[in-house]
Amino acid sequence: MTFKALLATQDGDEIATKIVELGDENLMPGDVTVAVEYSTVNYKDGLAVTGRAPIIQQFPLIPGADFAGTVETSDYPGIAVGDRVVANCWGLGATHHGGFTQKSRLSGDWLIKIPDPFSTRDAMAIGTAGYTAMLSVLALEHGGITPDRGDILVTGASGGAGSIAIALLSTLGYRVIASTGRLEQAAHLRALGAAEVIDRRTLSEPGKPIATERWAGAVDAVGSYTLANVLAQTQYRGVVAAFGLAQGMDLPGSVLPFILRGVTLAGIDAVKAPRPVRVAAWSRLARDLDLEKLGRTAHVVGLAEVPSVAARILEGDIQGRTVVDVNA
Repeated sequence: MTFKALLATQDGDEIATKIVELGDENLMPGDVTVAVEYSTVNYKDGLAVTGRAPIIQQFPLIPGADFAGTVETSDYPGIAVGDRVVANCWGLGATHHGGFTQKSRLSGDWLIKIPDPFSTRDAMAIGTAGYTAMLSVLALEHGGITPDRGDILVTGASGGAGSIAIALLSTLGYRVIASTGRLEQAAHLRALGAAEVIDRRTLSEPGKPIATERWAGAVDAVGSYTLANVLAQTQYRGVVAAFGLAQGMDLPGSVLPFILRGVTLAGIDAVKAPRPVRVAAWSRLARDLDLEKLGRTAHVVGLAEVPSVAARILEGDIQGRTVVDVNA
């Protein structure tokens, strides 16, 4: 039996992708084999598929940092044939065949059983973006940021992680301010739970090292000047959870928010987070994520559409989450 996959190859500095037929002999080492049902396209996948960043470390390789599916074979304790599982990050799509495929073999350490009430499609509507958003919410909570402390800002609000962060935070009772470059999507962001929508340009230019306090905490997907301005306007003993670099990987700010206001900058690492953290995040997603709101964030494409979606996501032309039906 063969299976379809989107394979990335390299010729000099050029990366190309095409759908190919592979066999079990092309699978990589691992103690669990999964019949993949859905994957998703994250910002990182956009960088990988287009070659805009050196995400893929060896060629040929199947890209895709996520997948969800059903276990076909397993020698891993606690994971059995028929279990519905999800994989996020680790080496997927970088050093190990990723999610843009109909079959995967990998370490059971990388898999989490999908909690009820999620389907495999729901798991990929969440994906790394939603799992990262949940890690960000957990960081705010760990820092003592409760709904009564004040507003929470979400930057990159129209993206996948931003959309789910808004849905989570609003369901938990926080008043959310959404920052976006696509103000025409304000109604969509309000439907997800944003109480206020602001233009990202108010944060994206060089600003003061410390400014008027505006929010108790923030979830930042952007970095660079945006993150510096977010920190400068965070309230006393506030917490900012940062995981993205859509504007840039630099942080042209000041130590003043940290030493005058006791602000905490919490870095969010979704790639190598230990298994107990992942289980906790997925358990909280099952408890706190409104499935109706999740449905508003997601649309489905086929495997052949991944390259075009990857290019669009880097241009900021994708709203919410893109789920990939690998069998379509």
